[in-house]
Amino acid sequence: MNRQNPWLSLLLWTLLSVATLFPIYWLFVISVKQPFDLFSTPDVVLKSFFWKNYQDVLTNETLRRYMYNSLIISSGNALLVTTLGFLACYALTRFDLAGKESIFFWTITNRMAPPAVFLLPLFLLLTQIYRIGDFSLLDTRVGMILVYCSFNLPFAIWTLRPTVEGIPKELDEAAYVDGASPWTVLYDIVFPLARPGLAVTLILTWVFAWNEYLLAATLTNFNARTLTTGLSEYVTTTGTAWGIMAAISMLTLIPALIVFSVVQRHIVAGLTFGAVKG
Repeated sequence: MNRQNPWLSLLLWTLLSVATLFPIYWLFVISVKQPFDLFSTPDVVLKSFFWKNYQDVLTNETLRRYMYNSLIISSGNALLVTTLGFLACYALTRFDLAGKESIFFWTITNRMAPPAVFLLPLFLLLTQIYRIGDFSLLDTRVGMILVYCSFNLPFAIWTLRPTVEGIPKELDEAAYVDGASPWTVLYDIVFPLARPGLAVTLILTWVFAWNEYLLAATLTNFNARTLTTGLSEYVTTTGTAWGIMAAISMLTLIPALIVFSVVQRHIVAGLTFGAVKG
């Protein structure tokens, strides 16, 4: 198709690019408009920039706390999930464990139900089971990291499984013959070869936690509130601060766009690693 109809292919990709990028551009347009210009006849090309929305967001102590919480929770979740997922895949693919195929299946079952189903059980879990005196894990960064880990760990295991399985076991056997321990094999042989898949898992689980709203809005109040939940504070009975909400959305979107644009090649390599055998 590309050789016979190059212009048709170019047109198709152009339309797809516009459909993908235009909402992001329009979000930026809203974020740099003055309040009284939001409901006037829209200008596709900006003639002036109103940066006060970004200034208000970046100088707001509460929003800066939310941004810091998002960074801590997302990074902690990504590191914990990637580490546990890698260790689980290594054990399930390298050792002859009874029922390991069933284990692979049941790890993904919590993804078969919408997150809203787990809100009440998670709320009770964080407020009651882990209560120590007057302290509980509700509205804490540690609590949110554990909650996100429970949702993202199955994804990490299923993403890393083909990566670890794609590493020849003969390398392990050769290392064992040379006197290496299982931990040495894991760290010196399997880990370096699995880096593309680990990078993909780390990035995707970080983005999942960074963009998540429902669980954070329900299980946090102030101390561990994230940047995405801060949007709801600008929807009040007296009106909606569309410009500030757009500015917060852009600041939430920028890190994910930067990460994906920088490591796009590694994401493709990691997702396809181990997919072809023979």
